[in-house]
This record gives sequence, C-alpha cells and structure tokens, in this order.
Amino acid sequence: MASDMNDYFNKKKSEGSGFGKKSTGGSGGGGNGPQMPKIDFNLGGGKAGLLYFIVAIVILLVLAKPFTIIEEGERGILSTNGKYQDQALLPGLHFIMPVIQKVYTVDTKVRIINYATRVEASATASGITTKPAITVLDKRGLPVSIELTVQYRLDAQFAAQTISNWGFSWEDKIINPVVRDVVRNVVGNYDAESLPQRRNVIADEIDSGIRKSVSGLKNSPAILQSVQLREIVLPEKVKDQIERVQVAKQEVQRAEQEVERAKQEAFKRAEEARGVAEKARIEAQGIADAITIDADAKSKANYLISKSLTPQLLQLEQIQVQGKFNDALRENKDAKIFLTPGGSTPNIWVDMKNAQQRTSTNQE
Repeated sequence: MASDMNDYFNKKKSEGSGFGKKSTGGSGGGGNGPQMPKIDFNLGGGKAGLLYFIVAIVILLVLAKPFTIIEEGERGILSTNGKYQDQALLPGLHFIMPVIQKVYTVDTKVRIINYATRVEASATASGITTKPAITVLDKRGLPVSIELTVQYRLDAQFAAQTISNWGFSWEDKIINPVVRDVVRNVVGNYDAESLPQRRNVIADEIDSGIRKSVSGLKNSPAILQSVQLREIVLPEKVKDQIERVQVAKQEVQRAEQEVERAKQEAFKRAEEARGVAEKARIEAQGIADAITIDADAKSKANYLISKSLTPQLLQLEQIQVQGKFNDALRENKDAKIFLTPGGSTPNIWVDMKNAQQRTSTNQE
C-alpha cells in the first residue's frame, strides 16, 4: 500500500514537470515563467507504517473509550469479565480495560416513591416514582387505601454488594414490598372508623416498621430518610357512618352544654337567694343581738344599782326627800302627802290649793 502511494505521487510529480516545460517553450524559452512548488511526498515504508499505526490506535481508543467519569451523587459498579468489584467507584475519572471491564453507574441521591390515587405533576421529575395507593383490609375486612410518601437512597458504602445481591431493580425488590407489607400489618390491627383518630399512632408504627425491616437486611442496602402518611381513604359507607357519629356527638355535646348552662343559672339563682336570706338573717341577728346587749346592759345596771342600795343609803335618801317635802309644806300647808306603808319615802304629792284635786282626794 505504501508503494502504491509513492507511485501515485511520483506520477503527479512527472505530470507537473511536463506542464512546466510546455509553458516555458511557449513563451519563447526565457525560463522565467511561474512554476508549481515541489512537494516531496515520498515517505519511507517504515515512517508510513508508523503513522498509520498511530492513527489506528487513536481511532481504537476513541471507539473503545478506556475511561469513565462518575458524577457526584453517583457510584460506579466495576465489572471485570462479568464479576462485580466489592468496592464501588467514587466520583471522578477512572480508567478501565476495554472489552474486559465495564462500569455501571448507579444513583445514590435521595429518591421518592409516592403511593397515591392520582398521578401528580411532579411524578415525572427525576428520582420521583408514583405508584398506586396501598389498598389493605382493616380489622373487620373493609378495604382502606393508604397514601404514603417514602424518601430513601442507596447506601453508597454497600452499593456494589447491593447491586450484586439484588440487581439494578433493587428498589422494586426491597422498598416497595417492605412498605406494602408493613402498611398491611399495621392497618389490619384497627377498625376503619378509628383510623382517622389514630392517625399519628398509625404513622409512627408504619415509619418504625419500615425502618426496622429495611435496616435489618444484609449489608444495609438502603438508607430510609422519611415515611410520611399523607391520606387515609375510607370507604363511602364508613365515611357516612363516621359523619353520623360526629353529628350525634355534637348533638350530645350541645345538650350537655345546655344542661351545664342551666345548672349554672340555677346555681347562680340559688346563691343569690342564699345571699338574700343570709343578709336578712344577719340583720335580724344584729337586731336581736342589739336588744340582748341593751337588756344585758340594763340588767347589769339594775343589778349594780340594787347592789349599791344599802339601808344607810336609803335612809339618807329618805331624809333628803323628807326635807324637801318639809320645805314644800311650809309654803303649802294644804298639801297632802301619801306615804308608802312602813314609812318609806313618800311617792304622792297632792296640792290641796287646787279645788279639783281637793275634791278628787276627798272622794277617795
């Protein structure tokens, strides 16, 4: 092939030389006309072979691509003759042997599975998968739909072992079955009517059950970020029954409030009546106490007076009164004095100068 190329270039060179001579002769033999530049394409056989070999190597390298680039948030699973390497390739540039080795890229970023009754707009985003809501049976066998959002990611430390054991569809073999099994077991312990009231308890039980099941797998294939209970969809007849129960409870509460209000009003009136009666009793007691105090005071005064009336004091009082009557008799000799029996102090004075009194006295 190299000799054929040399023959081709030599032929072109000869044709070029003839063309130059013909042009020169036509001009009168001056030899000063323009001439084509001379290029030496004559390569030795060894140089041409080396050039072609280098070109072939470059083409082979481009086509074989003996390197790979792992992006951040990814890991590379290196396969050598069909056998996976134990350690995953970290982000960066890695060289491999073409044909013999191959690198499979796996995503280690957070992924989301939405279990919902309808597909949301974000379901088409990267790393987000939408699956049908989980339909399970409650304690009495009634169908209940549970909507969840599960966030998880592949454990980068054991990515190679996970792919080796579970394959590239590890999510459908680990996360999805575990979630459905745990939800079925948890919801099956409750009646459909009690699910809305026990929502927080059920959410905690589902979260802890999924975490325990996933973390209990060999080599911890996935790391669970969160489990969110979004909705509990009950059958229509259960919804109607719950609504009727709620209405009945509201009526009972309203009646209880009315009864309590009536009790408070009655208690208020009773307290007011009790206050009025207590006020009247206190006033009456005050009057009675005042009378008792006054009587006690008078009694004590009389007692003290009686204790102070000695014979000597009475005799002195008789003498003083008698002296006053004697003085009165000096001025009115017609007056009459009636004395108490026993010669006590006189207690009646009659002025006899008054004709009416005199006549009344004489009649007596």
